[in-house]
Amino acid sequence: MKCPPTLATDNERLAALSRYGLGPDKPLPSLDPVVQIAARMFGMPVAAVNMIGNDHVFFAASVGVGEVDMSRDVSFCAHAITQDDVMVVPDARLDDRFHDNPLVTGDANLRFYAGVPLLSPEGHALGALCVIDGKPHEDFSAEDRQRLRELAKMASDRLELRRVELSTEQARRPFEEFAKNSPTAVVWFNEARNIVAWNDAAARLYGHDLKDSAGHSADMLLVEGERQAFRDLVARAVAAGSVDGIEMPVEAHGVRKDGTEFQLGLSLFCWRENGRLTFNAHLQDVTARRREENELHRMASTDLLTGLANRARFYRRTERVLTSAQPAAVVMIDLDGFKDLNDTLGHVVGDGILSEVGQRLQALAANLGLAARIGGDEFALLLTAAAEPDEAMAMGMAQQVIEKIAEPIVIDGHEVHVGASCGVAVAPLHAQEALELIGNADLALFQAKRLGGGQAFGFVTALRMEAAARRLYNMELHRAVADGEFVLFYQPQIRLNDGALVGAEALIRWHHPVRGLLAPAAFLPALDGGPLAATVGAWILDEACAQAARWRRAGAPDFRMGVNLFGAQFRVSRLADEVIAALDRHGLPPQALELEITENIALDHDELVVEAFQRLRDYGVGVAFDDFGTGYASLSLLKRYPLTRLKMDRSFVQGMLESERDASVIRAVLDMSRAFNLETIAEGVETEAQRLALQDAGCDEAQGYLFNRPLPAAQFEEAYRIGLSTQNRNSA
Repeated sequence: MKCPPTLATDNERLAALSRYGLGPDKPLPSLDPVVQIAARMFGMPVAAVNMIGNDHVFFAASVGVGEVDMSRDVSFCAHAITQDDVMVVPDARLDDRFHDNPLVTGDANLRFYAGVPLLSPEGHALGALCVIDGKPHEDFSAEDRQRLRELAKMASDRLELRRVELSTEQARRPFEEFAKNSPTAVVWFNEARNIVAWNDAAARLYGHDLKDSAGHSADMLLVEGERQAFRDLVARAVAAGSVDGIEMPVEAHGVRKDGTEFQLGLSLFCWRENGRLTFNAHLQDVTARRREENELHRMASTDLLTGLANRARFYRRTERVLTSAQPAAVVMIDLDGFKDLNDTLGHVVGDGILSEVGQRLQALAANLGLAARIGGDEFALLLTAAAEPDEAMAMGMAQQVIEKIAEPIVIDGHEVHVGASCGVAVAPLHAQEALELIGNADLALFQAKRLGGGQAFGFVTALRMEAAARRLYNMELHRAVADGEFVLFYQPQIRLNDGALVGAEALIRWHHPVRGLLAPAAFLPALDGGPLAATVGAWILDEACAQAARWRRAGAPDFRMGVNLFGAQFRVSRLADEVIAALDRHGLPPQALELEITENIALDHDELVVEAFQRLRDYGVGVAFDDFGTGYASLSLLKRYPLTRLKMDRSFVQGMLESERDASVIRAVLDMSRAFNLETIAEGVETEAQRLALQDAGCDEAQGYLFNRPLPAAQFEEAYRIGLSTQNRNSA
């Protein structure tokens, strides 16, 4: 953890802070509206004005903060006061200064921070106005920073008024010196609520002339219905001798000379002079700001495309319902096949489908609860209005959702049919806490999709156990990467016309410390779909290139290495740069490497794949389609992709002698390869008869158990005598 630096002028800064009379047990209530506005404006759960003492931090005002005893060393605001502008920490866990800070690693779970220093008139940083969230934000914009600066200016004004209130010298300063030319509307009145003076800004705000102040009651600042509450407030302040601890009205309304009303922001200060209190009222027309805040709140809680509640609002509503111990049910909904429709018909039609689905869900949930779009093509219903929403009722609603969404949707002349899958969880039967209830419904949705989609599935405890097992498996994969438990085996690739070894395909295996050597089928689906795929893919590429370089130097100068790629390698890295760097690192010529991808990867990452492979083909690296013939877009892919080889799937090879259909597929693939000037290799060759049939049909190469199983590097060298001739020459 990086401790905040101590300012060179810290003694002067602390002396300035002492003049404001603040402390852990002496907050400043006039700052409460500032932090409340900040929390609402930015949609953050926590906002605070932190004052930075010598070795401790205390709140002058806060919202959303629990019991916190904070030293200066751990305070984010202690860092903020050393900067000239807004300090933004998008994700504290990724920030070298704060990743191990107790506020980040502990129960506070601080992830996002934005703070701006609050300065005394002499320029000393007294503390900071900040907003905080328990989740990261990469979208805190320049406009957001400006808004935070403006709120900080408001807070500084109120701090300065506090200092004036406490300072006898400042209290006796003529009112006009402080307030006459202030852009803030200020009204000065006495204990009897008689206005003594107001400044130009206050006169303009209420539609009066500056000289009209005398003789008016401060009651005129508010509408008739709120004047008695104002009188009571002033009376309490007179009795207490201070406004400290007296709550200001959050919603107040002013009335102008012409009778028009406006939303009023009111802050009240006082000081004692000649034994009596003098009051200062700071006034603002906050109508536009409240309208903007309401609109921001609406936008922050609404999905703009469908008009439904968004994810955050859905979670908050579910939390409120379960906190009040109401029975409730959650139905999670995912559209089946939406991605294909979106890719085929375009995003305009896709957006139209989502909007129509949103309207249908809104109609279904109109009198029962809340409909939300969680993200992408995922929706949700919170059912609360039924007398006792139970599992049967929720499953019935899920079935209605499936049937309603299945009705044809007409968008831009296209009649579209969309399916849906639903997962259902009920409180308190399946959970008593919001995140758990929603998570259980998500697990049920996952199961519905896994069973083929188009159906509803209710949560059962076994789903949670399966999810825990998946998490444990992912933890084991992380350990395997960290401890180097993955190894590569190599399956030889043979030229059919002369039986010569031309290369090998690098295949991953897992040396599990308990379960022994695991084949790819045992772990590859979890690895490919998890966060480690790109990391492991990069390791495979580097290790295979290193091995190929060793074998080429050891007596196999034309050896070619085949490497399979994960889809994640196209999402999180610059693949072409990574491949070229690996070749350079091991002194390997580009023609010694052949990259293999499946049609599914090509389709999922189309533009990224084409761009990367075109650059690699220009460089000289080979590109092969693995399992060719099993996908549905083979012909179109042959036209778009810069290929060098087709790998015929083992299912056709193993059936080619018994099935005319399989034999026809083999012949068709070979014909296509010749038409596109591509080489071919057959996978899964297990018999001599298969080898001869493939050779007669014109296939170039083959791999399979007929030639050898995948072997560790040392056994591969021994089986194919790689390096043997070099050793003999050295011994001679």
